[in-house]
Amino acid sequence: MSFSFQQLRYFVAVAELGSISGAARELFSSQSTVTEAIKNLELDLGMTLVQRHARGMALTHSGHKFLRHAQRILAEVSDARSAFTADRQPITGALNVGVTSLVAGYALAELLARYRRAFPGTAVSVYEDNPEYLEHFLLGGELDVALLFLSALQEPSAFNTDVIKSHSFRVWLPFGHRLTEKEQVSRAQLAGERYVLLSNDEIRTATEALWRNTQPPPDIAYRTTSVEAVRSLVATGAGVSVLPDLIYRPWSLDGDRISAVELADPLPRMSVGVVTRRGSSPNAATSAFVDMALEKSL
Repeated sequence: MSFSFQQLRYFVAVAELGSISGAARELFSSQSTVTEAIKNLELDLGMTLVQRHARGMALTHSGHKFLRHAQRILAEVSDARSAFTADRQPITGALNVGVTSLVAGYALAELLARYRRAFPGTAVSVYEDNPEYLEHFLLGGELDVALLFLSALQEPSAFNTDVIKSHSFRVWLPFGHRLTEKEQVSRAQLAGERYVLLSNDEIRTATEALWRNTQPPPDIAYRTTSVEAVRSLVATGAGVSVLPDLIYRPWSLDGDRISAVELADPLPRMSVGVVTRRGSSPNAATSAFVDMALEKSL
């Protein structure tokens, strides 16, 4: 028996939402249907994709690798449906896209690949910079569109914004850490931990409230601009961190495990969005990019 398209949909939903119940709600299905689909998919592939635990589900190493393939298959099907819409007209022209380094690493490559396949007649250029510079370039017309954390916008009233996806924050912990047994971790419990800080303006702004009025202040053991460095440091027990699910992976580059636990007092979710200048008239290439960015998963 070969796996089905529907099984891939269920698997991707479980992987992204972290629970059977969440996937069932997202796809308007029953929990038993989702559970059965995942089991059958694992049987067909001959590998365990998810580990069940009290707080939900977590991807295994094999599951994490298979997720990329499943997401790519779903994206290809979405492209095929879009490409054969009867009234689609060929789209040409230039598209200048701005993106921050953090968003580029996790929300850009697959979208651009889909866009280029669907609209090969367009000339796409990507510019990476800090959020404030990208805003300036959008206002000046040097950029047509940008992918940003919307909370980082300094002049939100100057732009049209649409949310692509929102991400919650969780506490990253080395596998086996005493706090991994908790369903939720409070800020007071984190105060005594050595902390690994991702030194990024977007993240720092979003997490400022975490430590406000917290005594003692966090013991920041490491500061780094590298997400992979944070993963390795947390996974090997150098400290803990609090980061959005957009960049969470359960493994470091060396294969060490990283656990993630919810915050008892959640931080505001971080939303990745597509941003254009308010009052502008986007060309066809820009409109097609925005539409594709906002397409929901099948």
